[in-house]
Amino acid sequence: MNERIVVDPITRIEGHLRIEAEIDGEGRITGAWSSGTMVRGIELILKGRDPREAWAFAQRICGVCTLVHGIASVRAVENALGYPIPPNAQLIRNLMIAAQFVHDHVMHFYHLHALDWVDVVSALKADPAATAALAQSISNWPKSSPGYFADVQTRLKTFIAGGQLGIFANGFWGHPAYRLPPEANLMAVAHYLEALAWQRDVVQLHTIFGGKNPHPNFVVGGAPSPISLASGGTALTMDGLQTVKTVIERMRTFVNQVYLPDTLAIASFYKDWFARGEGVGNFLTYGDFPAKSMDDPESWFIPPGVILDRDLSAIHPVDMNAPDEIEEFVAHSWYDYSAGKERGLHPYVGETNLDYTGPRPPYEHLDVTQSYSWLKSPRWKGRAMEVGPLARVLMLYAKGHAPTRELTTEALGKLDLPLAALFSTMGRTAARTLESKIIADQMATWYDALIANIRAGDLAVHSEARWDPATWPREARGVGFMEAPRGALGHWVVIRDGRIVNYQCVVPSTWNAGPRDPKGQPGPYEAALMDRHRVFDPKQPLEIQRTIHSFDPCIACAVHVVDPAGRELMQLKVR
Repeated sequence: MNERIVVDPITRIEGHLRIEAEIDGEGRITGAWSSGTMVRGIELILKGRDPREAWAFAQRICGVCTLVHGIASVRAVENALGYPIPPNAQLIRNLMIAAQFVHDHVMHFYHLHALDWVDVVSALKADPAATAALAQSISNWPKSSPGYFADVQTRLKTFIAGGQLGIFANGFWGHPAYRLPPEANLMAVAHYLEALAWQRDVVQLHTIFGGKNPHPNFVVGGAPSPISLASGGTALTMDGLQTVKTVIERMRTFVNQVYLPDTLAIASFYKDWFARGEGVGNFLTYGDFPAKSMDDPESWFIPPGVILDRDLSAIHPVDMNAPDEIEEFVAHSWYDYSAGKERGLHPYVGETNLDYTGPRPPYEHLDVTQSYSWLKSPRWKGRAMEVGPLARVLMLYAKGHAPTRELTTEALGKLDLPLAALFSTMGRTAARTLESKIIADQMATWYDALIANIRAGDLAVHSEARWDPATWPREARGVGFMEAPRGALGHWVVIRDGRIVNYQCVVPSTWNAGPRDPKGQPGPYEAALMDRHRVFDPKQPLEIQRTIHSFDPCIACAVHVVDPAGRELMQLKVR
């Protein structure tokens, strides 16, 4: 008889996610269902507003993703109203997005996902001298002495001796699925702590270009901070740009000397995880990082396209305006559509209808024959698609990007694995690391181009064209998109008489975490869990966490809080 496992909430993610899985008598997962357990309503807040201020609201969809919804929002309005963007603004945006990528990926690996592979308590048994030898064998990172690792081990012992694991509490420590030797665990714990300090430093890039972090400032038509060759004031100066250069160098050093070697070292103990957790086998990228403009896809560093059924030899184009390509379904979502729950809607005509009257939480088990999630189910031409770092690395590889091909071949060669190994739980994790190096290296090119423009006398960062609503058409619509760290992100806006009449976001975690569609097709989370997974202990479902965390869930981007009657739960006032 099959047993139902409930993991609610999935921890070490942003937002609220429930996973239910059925296992047979041998522990094999035979069915899986992904449920976002809060409702999304940000689109309703934006109706009736000036489109130029939409980014400030949309950006608050999430505090982890921070700038990505702001970028997508301003791009949507710029696309709708035909705003030109100065080259400097494009470069500044590229640098800000790239910094978000690298920061987000490092944070995910060490602080959200690494503990699925690293047994923290086991590090107490490590020999600091042997740990130092291990660290020095894989990298020239300077913090690798026996004394350094002995100090880290002492700090960890203090946590545990006091009965307080603190940030390491509630893990499945001692689970037989952990395989790293104590020395590798101690090394990973040390780098976990170092990454906490590292991320505090790298967010300076956002504060220099956008004034603050999280949620840096943006403006429709360019970048918010003017460039000045003089020191002082609030403008972007050469002193600030020198700090940006320093931050980029620190990011690259940590990726090259810590993150990349750690990923390869850990992956070498879990090579069987390169053969499970694939998912749907279809991959989607919108493309990003324009060298010239968002109207010139040939200039984008990350190319757009669709890969179907693992076939890297054929890249299918994506039209985000075509009504029959990208659609969202609600057949198994706690939403209704005016035309019925079986129909898909393109985001331009999308609905956020909270009047659904069917069964909703609380529940013991999801009724998976009915609606079971506050997430919708996006589809491209009727197919479920995976988005994120793996999709982007595969797209760059398929398009012949030389650094991606070289780095991927080298990494898989060290692990003695074929390219097909990327289609997996561990492949998804490895792709995120490879992408971090690819993007961090490219940041130097964008920085140099920005400095060259400034030295040539080009200081423009904003276009005033179309700022006056009197110049706008009576009705306009546009799509703003980008490659967020977690994958393809799109904002669609419809503007009439200078105000927003419809606004729809299709976010990466909706693509990946959405429930089944009217055809019964599972989303990527669900499909990945049903791909050669066996749960050793239903009370400690570490295997489920590993695969779900490999996607880096951000459910806050897909959902927001109200009670079952649709009423606001809480207001916080600062006095």
